Amino acid sequence: MGTFHDDKGELHGITVVVSAKDTVYVGRCHEWDDEHLLLLDADQHTEGQEGRSNGQYLERAAKFGVWKKHDRLKLPAADVEDVTPLSDFYPGAGKSMTSPPAAVPQVAESATPLPAAANDDPVVLTYTASEEVKRLLAAGYEKIFQICRCFRKGERGGRHVPEMTLLEWYAAGLDYLDLMTQCEELIGFVAARTDIGRRLVYQGQTVDLTPPWDRLTVAEAFERFGGMTAQLALDRECFDEIMGLDIEPQLGVERPLFLYDYPARCGALARLKPADPSVAERFELYIAGMELCNAFSELTDPQEQRVRFDADNRARGAIGKTVYPIAEPFLQALESMPSAAGIALGFDRLVMLLTGAASIDEVVAFTPEEL
Repeated sequence: MGTFHDDKGELHGITVVVSAKDTVYVGRCHEWDDEHLLLLDADQHTEGQEGRSNGQYLERAAKFGVWKKHDRLKLPAADVEDVTPLSDFYPGAGKSMTSPPAAVPQVAESATPLPAAANDDPVVLTYTASEEVKRLLAAGYEKIFQICRCFRKGERGGRHVPEMTLLEWYAAGLDYLDLMTQCEELIGFVAARTDIGRRLVYQGQTVDLTPPWDRLTVAEAFERFGGMTAQLALDRECFDEIMGLDIEPQLGVERPLFLYDYPARCGALARLKPADPSVAERFELYIAGMELCNAFSELTDPQEQRVRFDADNRARGAIGKTVYPIAEPFLQALESMPSAAGIALGFDRLVMLLTGAASIDEVVAFTPEEL
């Protein structure tokens, strides 16, 4: 992952949360060498104390754990060097790092099925760890980031692989507009550390990274590039098709662009905009026509979230699709979750942009076809 050092070259004492099967380790960064990270709680330095069950939650988590640095990240060897500027960016922001579970109850059709767990409960490889991280926000961890592997069934192409690497971060007290600023700062930081500076050249396109970046609402994008309104595209069930074929290639060509304020139907976990509840406080970032991240102000109302889950299941059942169980632990956590915002950034795609790679195959250690 790279070392967490402050500007004096000393070890940075940030909080780190690590999950391993049914055990959660939480503590302060006490020692870091080339092989292991030693976690010790600031109040109790007892070696060998085993962690409690994950179900007993973080307040009663273990005080000690040893973590091999690269095992949890599972980053391809070719990508480990590229992540170092990202890890250097975060300690100064006072964030906690977490490693989420890869196997979760099946809650989305795009998740990749796994064999049944030992207790015969169906589990799948996660397509996002957002629900688990939001439970950590509810437990009192105000700023969290993670670099994790996520899985999308059937996704394969020049910019898609079924197993991808995501950089995600979440913060209490922020909204989606704050995350736009953080995107500008993060990518600008990485570009500077990789000697790209303010001028990114990708596949013959020159993109000016000087902030502030351009912003365009989804409604404006459909009017300008889509040939119809966003609402009409939703009614005709061609929203995603027009977005992918007609709109996305036009975005972020000369400057990065935030596409924001999605129709409410396109923000299942996002907070609706108070001034206009027909749209969700969600954005996607585009650079050189490539979608790089998805972000939103989090919906923290458990009743409203339950209504949305129920409505989605009814709609799925009506057309013969699988109806998934409601994520009750997540809804319970929402009762104590603060106002927050979260974002998922495609790490593989970021490496593509920084290296000029035409295909995602060039920036992963193994493609699915090579396994």
